[in-house]
Amino acid sequence: MEFRYLGNSGLKISEITYGNWLTHGSQIENDVATTCVHAALDAGITTFDTADVYANTVAEQVLGDALAGQRRESLEIFTKVYFPTGPKGPNDTGLSRKHIMESINGSLSRLGTDYVDLYQAHRFDHETPLEETMQAFADVVRSGKALYIGVSEWTADQLRAGHALAKELGISLISNQPQYNMLWRVIEPEVIPASEELGISQIVWSPIAQGVLTGKYLPGEAAPEGSRASDKEAGKFIDRYMNEEILTAVQKLKPIAEDHGLNLAQLAVAWVLQNPNVASALVGASRPEQIASNVAAAGVTLDDAAMHSIDSVLGDLAQQDPSLTKSPESRLV
Repeated sequence: MEFRYLGNSGLKISEITYGNWLTHGSQIENDVATTCVHAALDAGITTFDTADVYANTVAEQVLGDALAGQRRESLEIFTKVYFPTGPKGPNDTGLSRKHIMESINGSLSRLGTDYVDLYQAHRFDHETPLEETMQAFADVVRSGKALYIGVSEWTADQLRAGHALAKELGISLISNQPQYNMLWRVIEPEVIPASEELGISQIVWSPIAQGVLTGKYLPGEAAPEGSRASDKEAGKFIDRYMNEEILTAVQKLKPIAEDHGLNLAQLAVAWVLQNPNVASALVGASRPEQIASNVAAAGVTLDDAAMHSIDSVLGDLAQQDPSLTKSPESRLV
């Protein structure tokens, strides 16, 4: 396993982060989840990412149980706040001071830890003054309940505003968690340059495009039974890729992967890690053997010829519109 600094900080995280969106507390049984977490640890992964909204708080509990007994100082545990949780009352969502302060306590209890290494704003809250949000985050850090602050899917302007307030308050906003893969490159025109300017790293989710970049979805054929494409929740994110043109192009990436001794999923993860502003790629697993496969992408260098070949195969299929980085205009309740 290779490690990278997270933003302009001294914190190092594993190039592969284990995430439990859509799996723990929902798609897989708890004993399988625990086996996957232990497989991640055995593979050298030290960084684990979750959120209070995943399985309506259950995913945090499952992850906490799976990590019980591990040396806390050897782990980096991340969680997030914003989306509705609990009974979904008017204050059970967003980035108000009330919701942040109550949510961090709930997350720590479920995770079985006194602090998280990174506490992230899961989206930008258009209904709460940014000053209120950042002051609450500052108080969370000063109380010792989080070491660093991060965000997810914030625009370049939102990152600049949040970073400026964090600096005034004496806390470190060091990361952004956006969707990023060969087919979804919307952070490249604006978010990446702003992040490089501010000392913010990306922890990217969906590096294999919800499974599309594994090559298992074939043009002209039905999606395999039990796959992400057949899952109601994941389907909202994967539908954009499920067309003949994209699926055909993905198959053409196989020779590039084979030339580097990789499968398509490993090529996809290695591709996002070629971007120096990416600190880590988030991967999930429903089976422990998937962990070993994903970890093989850590430390891989794709030469310029390979990167150009990938661009040539995908052509204009990759989405690069920066306006697609956005948060809900109103809180979701």
